[in-house]
Amino acid sequence: MSCSLWALGPCPRRLSLQGRTRRGTAPCACPTALRQALKACPGRAVGADRRGDLRKQTTARAPTADRSSPMTEQVALVIGGIIAGLLLLIGVSCCLWKRICAVFAYKELPGTTAASSGQGCKLYTPCARTQSSRPSVPFVVPPSYQDQDWVLMNSREWAQAPQDACPAPELPPYTPSGSLGDACIVGTINPELYKFLEDNSETDFPEGCLGRLWFSVEYQQEAERLLVDLIKAQRLQAPSETCSPLVKLHLLPDERRFLQSRIKRKTANPQFDEHFIFQVSSKSITQRVLRFSVYHVDRQRKHQLLGQVFFPLKDETLEGDCRRIIWRDLEAESLEPPSEFGDLQFCLSYNDCLHRLTVVVLRAKGLRLQEDLSFVSVSVRVSLMNHNKFVKCKKTSAVLGSANPVYSETFSFQACPTELDTASLSLTVLQSAEGDKSHQLGRVVVGPYMYARGKQLAHWNEMLNKPKELVKRWHALCRTTEP
Repeated sequence: MSCSLWALGPCPRRLSLQGRTRRGTAPCACPTALRQALKACPGRAVGADRRGDLRKQTTARAPTADRSSPMTEQVALVIGGIIAGLLLLIGVSCCLWKRICAVFAYKELPGTTAASSGQGCKLYTPCARTQSSRPSVPFVVPPSYQDQDWVLMNSREWAQAPQDACPAPELPPYTPSGSLGDACIVGTINPELYKFLEDNSETDFPEGCLGRLWFSVEYQQEAERLLVDLIKAQRLQAPSETCSPLVKLHLLPDERRFLQSRIKRKTANPQFDEHFIFQVSSKSITQRVLRFSVYHVDRQRKHQLLGQVFFPLKDETLEGDCRRIIWRDLEAESLEPPSEFGDLQFCLSYNDCLHRLTVVVLRAKGLRLQEDLSFVSVSVRVSLMNHNKFVKCKKTSAVLGSANPVYSETFSFQACPTELDTASLSLTVLQSAEGDKSHQLGRVVVGPYMYARGKQLAHWNEMLNKPKELVKRWHALCRTTEP
């Protein structure tokens, strides 16, 4: 029991017993005393057991702590290596940036040495190098400055002598007729190439012009609507001092229905800015012609026609989404009564440089259509003839159901000046029937004295006297025998 008591650790009562023993008193070996001592400190045995368990856990954890210490050292080494690499990269980047800045930095060139009087480009180097470690840059004196005197200002700089002024080099004048190489020196700007095309529509009016009309046309395919914007008119020739214009719009061949603008009082240059809409199908839009009739309204509300503009609605005029402004000169109404078989208006022009004969078929009026034909389609055939032999034939597009068709189509033929004395033009108006058959409604021939007389001969001679100009005339159609 005494051995087990000592194993439980020191106890106050035990210490008192030990003290008594040291003083010469015998230790107490009574069992009753031992039992009382154990009852007085029961927690000492439990604490001993707990301390034994802690010693076992500490012994078990010691190897784990030994194993974790190398891993901690490896992580520290990796982090240190990354930080060192970043610092090295930053240092290298700074060095490279300084070198790049030094290369591209602006540095004023040193002065040039005295220029000799020799010919050609001469190479000069400065007398002394600058404080920078970079080598000196050679300087080439331009040829325009080589004949001038240079004086030494100090050991490093040279300056031009003040007594000789260097005049600016003079450029030769620009000649439009010459080639590009002969017209200007390489390195100069030719101002003629950068000029905008001037709009002369409001300044250039031909002699005898009745006025000019501006408008725009747009066709909406999905809605099948024709949008017409009437913009303005200028230089209207009114019969009286004051002019009060009015414009009527017809979509031919329908002449019964029309739209009209508001009356502009006391002005020969009216600004309309009005919009009109025509409902027309996409199948027949290319067969229609837009006619603008400009009237003067007097005090009695009577309308006097000042002029007309015919605008055929072709595919090329309706293409594109952008709004184009179009202008046309007014044409006077023909006061002559229509001929027996109708009349045809066309233009002639001859370009002697290109040997090109141009015919512009404008329109016809008063045609006598055959009523017995179920299908009414009118076209014009243009034929170039030489010694009464056909050289080449061309044909306009067909216009449906109109005795006054409008074409505005252009045709060109090649004809040498020596062939004009024996050449002629034949224009025949045809009415198409079922199948490939066609019926001739009339014909007109223009040419030299050998083939034409009267207005036809005068038209041909005026074309030759006015090269590169369009000469427009009306001609009466003549009846022809069917071939």
